[in-house]
Amino acid sequence: MKAKEIRDLIDFISKSGLAEVNIESDDFKISIKRNTPVNVTEAPATLVAAPTAVTTPVATQENSVAPAPTTEVPASNGNNNAVDESKLIAVKSPMIGTFYRSSSPETPPFVNIGDTVEAGKTVCIIEAMKLFNEIESDVSGTIVKVLVDNATPVEYDQPLFLVEPN
Repeated sequence: MKAKEIRDLIDFISKSGLAEVNIESDDFKISIKRNTPVNVTEAPATLVAAPTAVTTPVATQENSVAPAPTTEVPASNGNNNAVDESKLIAVKSPMIGTFYRSSSPETPPFVNIGDTVEAGKTVCIIEAMKLFNEIESDVSGTIVKVLVDNATPVEYDQPLFLVEPN
């Protein structure tokens, strides 16, 4: 199951009023519970989310200003002063975990500042509960800023990259 599908499922559950949903297949098991503590004794592939943290999708937030998380740190000091930041779209974390810019320490990052990305292109990996989830861009455009350092923890809905849309 892809990160976007998980996000959509969490959005659906938060709007439906359901307290708990369990989905199982041969490859994964997802348990989404509302306002309950995390049960760390469950299977490693279990995802527990609190729908109270859900906000509107990234694409509808072009004109809104989200508060910057305290862990947000620019990863590069590129010459980005000429960019109008009100037109930038944030690629946000769909889950809590550890942010990685590449698939291994020996490989180059998925994207760098100045790279052009298409919607659906992998931009990073977030490790959550020993699972490595490829995070895809929701928008097409140019990477303007990397907001998180490699191998640092990220929160749900935390901006990871700023993209200037095409």
